[in-house]
Amino acid sequence: METKLKHRKASIELHLQKQDGIPAANQEVKISQKNHQFLFGVGGFEAVELAGGKPGTSSTPPGQPLDPEREKHLQEKLGRLYTLSKGGTGFNNFATLPFYIGRYEPVEGKPDETRTKAGANWFKDRGIKLKGHPLCWHTVCADWLMNYDNATILKKVIERIERDVSTYAGLIDMWDVINEVVIMPIFDKYDNAITRICKEYGQIPLVKQVFEAAKRANPNAILLLNDFDMSKDYEILIEKCLDAGIPIDVIGLQSHQHQGYWGAEKVNNILERFSRFGLPLHFTENTIISGDIMPPHIVDLNDWQVEEWPTTPEGEERQAKELTEMYEILFEHPKVEAITTWSGGDDAWLHAPAGFLRVDNSEKPSHTVLKDKIYKEWATNLTAKTDANGIVKLEGYKGDYEILLENNSGYFKLDGKDNKAVIRV
Repeated sequence: METKLKHRKASIELHLQKQDGIPAANQEVKISQKNHQFLFGVGGFEAVELAGGKPGTSSTPPGQPLDPEREKHLQEKLGRLYTLSKGGTGFNNFATLPFYIGRYEPVEGKPDETRTKAGANWFKDRGIKLKGHPLCWHTVCADWLMNYDNATILKKVIERIERDVSTYAGLIDMWDVINEVVIMPIFDKYDNAITRICKEYGQIPLVKQVFEAAKRANPNAILLLNDFDMSKDYEILIEKCLDAGIPIDVIGLQSHQHQGYWGAEKVNNILERFSRFGLPLHFTENTIISGDIMPPHIVDLNDWQVEEWPTTPEGEERQAKELTEMYEILFEHPKVEAITTWSGGDDAWLHAPAGFLRVDNSEKPSHTVLKDKIYKEWATNLTAKTDANGIVKLEGYKGDYEILLENNSGYFKLDGKDNKAVIRV
């Protein structure tokens, strides 16, 4: 296993100095990993309402602390899911926030910016990296776009992307730019503005325009093409996009498994097929169920409508084993940079029992097993002794570290870019 995970590690030479600049020679130090470079994610949609208030209610002003009741709810809902490094008790260091235009801007010109920024800042204050999802999609589209001709629809979609990507630059610097393009021009469940312009202008020209708009708005942003279709059709789409010079930074792969775990063979097959493009891979929307499995005859997952979908003890044990195997496969693969479990808690999308937490926020076996794996088995924590020059050498998992000398602390990043760091403690 160590050899298989070599790409997740790096080495560094730490030169420790006391505050007066004298080398901390022959001193015992404690080195603790506080965060991973790899992105272990979970959907963070709840933070928009919990930090920003319900729609139409007053929001906490930017830069001001939340009132105690809101902070309590946030800790109860999300504190169990996010990293140990900033007061949380979970293992995730990455969150996805909602930007579906039909909900984010239900009335033209009135985006849900204040509430969304409140949620985003709550995460940022805790060192959680963020992604916005999605900038362009035919589902959860805005009805008001249908009032315009196709040329105007496209213009307004581009303006929306430029506005939001620039507005959140520095707060959110990663985006699912366009979602589920494979079926976009043939989507026929209901009429919508995005399918209209995709039909008229074509898949590749539309993808090109929305990506270029996002890149203009924030040249430093990481931009994803995202899809649930794992067939050859998605590979062909990616090939055409890359041939057209579209600035795709990451390939997004949805892995909703409401109808049963894919299994190691399918996961490895997908990795082999999509890694050939040479781009980083993010498993953007992962669901593995801890209750009864959705029937196999359902084609569109959204057609499975139930009032409740309970978790079960046997399902929770199954979920823990399946999630562990999938996370191990993905963490081992050198092209994978992120995996996001779509629902941190149960009773979210489709009421599915797909979370790490039950409805009462208690932790399932999957939470315990993955937390131990990520912050014990896959983390570097040790006690070492500096040499006569105050130097200690370290090989560890890439990420953020704290080093303690007596009662003093210092911090460093292990990412393979620098092989030496001078730290005053």
